[in-house]
Amino acid sequence: MRVEIWSDIACPWCYVGKARFEKALDAFPHRDEVEVVHRSFELDPNRAKGDIQPVLKMLTKKYGMSEAQAQAGEENLGTQAAAEGLEYRTRDRDHGNTFDMHRLLHFAKAQGRQDELIGALYRANFAEERSVFGDDERLVELAVTAGLDKDAAREVLTDPAAYADDVRADEREAAELGANGVPFFVLDRKYGVSGAQPAEVFAQALTQAWGERPPLKLIQQTDADAEACGPDGCAVPQG
Repeated sequence: MRVEIWSDIACPWCYVGKARFEKALDAFPHRDEVEVVHRSFELDPNRAKGDIQPVLKMLTKKYGMSEAQAQAGEENLGTQAAAEGLEYRTRDRDHGNTFDMHRLLHFAKAQGRQDELIGALYRANFAEERSVFGDDERLVELAVTAGLDKDAAREVLTDPAAYADDVRADEREAAELGANGVPFFVLDRKYGVSGAQPAEVFAQALTQAWGERPPLKLIQQTDADAEACGPDGCAVPQG
């Protein structure tokens, strides 16, 4: 079974939602038969790469709230994150464009290190002091911690076309699926779960999606004696 997760590194609920989903997945009896794929979604796609500002300033401008309200929201997110065992800096974080991070995540997917990289990016953005925005070398360092080659990661970041089409394809697909916010979880292209739901909701969704998978239908056999291998070995034609 495949689970696709549309998310953005700048999204705190994606950070929390990933932890809650993984809690449910770790307890799922068929855990080893579930493939998780991370998909791209930009919360602020029109922001220029060099346009970086404090999170509180961004929140007050975007949502029309006071700085006190924005800070209270950050404190609440910190509490929610702590409940999932996550570190979360409630003050002095910044916000910027995440397109290059998504491109790098597609590169990591091709290398089989996507989950490691998204985890490193989330931790860096929400728990560490050094910014992940506007500094390609910072992203290269994080790619290396995720097990990726330094020079190959730097090459991706210096080529604006590398994996750009993959990011845009994910975003178009999100729109086609009706996702207008993240995190957005899609199970076997049959069920969708929106938001950082409690682990119990994810557990129920996994169980339901697994239980309703259609049984395999075999094409009508024309030769019942066709050669095959089984527990007792392989049939060897006798000449």
